Amino acid sequence: MPSRLRSALLAAALCHLSCAPLLAQEPAPAPSVERLDPALDAVIAPGTPVERVATGFGFTEGPLWHEGRLWFSDVTGDRMRAVSPDGRVEELIANSGGLPNPPAGASIGSNGMAPAPDGTVLMTQMGARRIVKVGKDGRLTPFLSDYQGKRLNSPNDLVYDGSGALWFTDPPFGLFNGMDRDPAKELPFNAVFRYAGGRLTPVITDMTLPNGIGFSPDFRTLYVGNYGPEMYVRAYDVRPDGSLSAPRELIRFPGGRGGPDGLKVDTAGNIWMTGPGGIRIVTPKGKVLGQIRLPETAANLAFAEDGYTVYITGSTSIYRLHSKVKGMLPLYADRK
Repeated sequence: MPSRLRSALLAAALCHLSCAPLLAQEPAPAPSVERLDPALDAVIAPGTPVERVATGFGFTEGPLWHEGRLWFSDVTGDRMRAVSPDGRVEELIANSGGLPNPPAGASIGSNGMAPAPDGTVLMTQMGARRIVKVGKDGRLTPFLSDYQGKRLNSPNDLVYDGSGALWFTDPPFGLFNGMDRDPAKELPFNAVFRYAGGRLTPVITDMTLPNGIGFSPDFRTLYVGNYGPEMYVRAYDVRPDGSLSAPRELIRFPGGRGGPDGLKVDTAGNIWMTGPGGIRIVTPKGKVLGQIRLPETAANLAFAEDGYTVYITGSTSIYRLHSKVKGMLPLYADRK
């Protein structure tokens, strides 16, 4: 999450405490699905409701369906939590960003998560600037923290490809003293990394703020979102050796609240991507079929349960809706 959202979140929190009468008079618009193309009906049925499952958090991110619940991060609250389908919330990890004495309101909590082949869950720690393994007992074990002896910026989102290689984005959002200008920044780029065979390789280094990441169902296309200043999602062809070719812009976003943050792909190949105004459902050719609008900023989403349930992390809340198309579940998901 970029630093400019921090002030907005703090202002929202203060308004929540001091402007209750005003908020009561001006309720936020209800979440809804906007149909922009008739083909959306094959993905989300007309009239599908978007319900709020839980609320009261700082800034929710990194959703993962695991062991029958949605695990998610609160990047400003510095907590990792789980919410059950009936809305019950449990704190799983305090100080999930791993930074001692973190500054209040900074983007230093945990973020993206992905199940690993050994039964653990990989979790990015923006504060500690690393990826850790979350064991069955909740213990954290360091996994990746540097490239060629230089510390990572603040790993954000991550995904395994079909061969078992791990890919992750590494923007500077967790460097709270100016991001790219932070003296603590050690790498000269904000990369997309690939980790395979014990080797970490920066495969994309020309994006300013790489963020959401995902693959097509056949794993031959990689999608990566760039949060800003230019907001877009790129597609790349993936060669058998893991190298990339043919970069092209799939979609470019206008200005507005939010940005191309998290993204996921369904089994029909549609890309569900956050952006200003909500979540767009986009075909592999870049055609926008529709948009899920929320009263808050949509940060990320996850396909859950049987793959037809979509959970959305939207600022202070968790939302849910039903999809007619099954989503791609993580490679090593427990399928519960």
